[in-house]
Amino acid sequence: DFGFTTFRIGYGFLVDFMTFVQDEAAEEQAKADPGIGLRDFRLMFRGKFKTERPFSWTMGIMYDGNSKDWHFRQTGVMVAFPEIHSNFFIGRTKEGYSQYKYMVGYDIWTIERSEFLDAFIPIMADGIKWIIDMPKHHLLLNLGWFADGLSEEEKFATYDHQFVGRLVYLPIVTEKAQLVHVAVMGRDVKPDEGQFRAKSKPEAYLAPNYVDTGTFASDHARTLGVEAYFRNGSWLFGGEYGWQWMDAPAAGDPMFHGGNLAAVWLVTGETRGYNMVSGYFKEVIPTRTVFEGGPGAIELALNYSYIDLDDGNLTGGKFWRITPSVKWHLMDYLRVELGYGYGVLDRFGLEGKTQFFQGRIITAL
Repeated sequence: DFGFTTFRIGYGFLVDFMTFVQDEAAEEQAKADPGIGLRDFRLMFRGKFKTERPFSWTMGIMYDGNSKDWHFRQTGVMVAFPEIHSNFFIGRTKEGYSQYKYMVGYDIWTIERSEFLDAFIPIMADGIKWIIDMPKHHLLLNLGWFADGLSEEEKFATYDHQFVGRLVYLPIVTEKAQLVHVAVMGRDVKPDEGQFRAKSKPEAYLAPNYVDTGTFASDHARTLGVEAYFRNGSWLFGGEYGWQWMDAPAAGDPMFHGGNLAAVWLVTGETRGYNMVSGYFKEVIPTRTVFEGGPGAIELALNYSYIDLDDGNLTGGKFWRITPSVKWHLMDYLRVELGYGYGVLDRFGLEGKTQFFQGRIITAL
């Protein structure tokens, strides 16, 4: 406590281990080599100013193991206006499209986010976000406007600007840990410098891109998505689907789509928390950690994902993958993950099959 502000420091550290078994067609489409890689290392700072109106700040600095340099992540200030059930965030943050993209990446229950989200929704954006919670009406709303004036050189800056909205309805929220979450979201965007390239890895950080349209001319695009989740104690079911329409006459004005569906079970009985302001699920906190003599928390998940980048004059490929995984939360800041995936890529006139064997160690506080 520095008097004028509080100050908290946190960190995150993530290492991936992967190997692949591909048939001949898959190797011809995109050869994947086994490896071990530092995914990212980050430092996070945050605090609250000593003002009458709630006023907080946050700053994140990340070492990217892929590009091997440092980048700012969520960095900015948030001001609360409880009289109108609102918070305003100004700075670098998540767009707010998709609860699975919105939630902290370290806390997701699958091995990776879906190929569709990685292809079209940037991990960060610079701008202003208006977050509204209306508990009496079981509604949450966020609206955001973002531009790339400060992030033109960042690899996530695939758009010149974005206008994003997401409306969440919570018809059931009970003390018995039952929760029903449904949402609709949309984006109106301008691709960076009139060019766009939709590409994605097969939910494997060390793999090459499996689907890829190549760069094409486009000066406008729209995204629409729906999501639904049902949490009942230690069980969680749900997923989302999205469509992106590109204004790209030379490419045939293509429409791309994809999403995922998952079933998750916390074997040890914990219940995932939920952020009632922004509308996303939070981390798993073990009831009894390994260092307290308990089992920690064991989380099993089964996920199916799909993406289609074939439309108009473009043949970026179609890919689906099914992935069972297990995550052992030794404590709330240390986790070990194992996953097996089976995926099929339809591209270049071939149908390639890949088996994915993935491991991960995460520590974050």
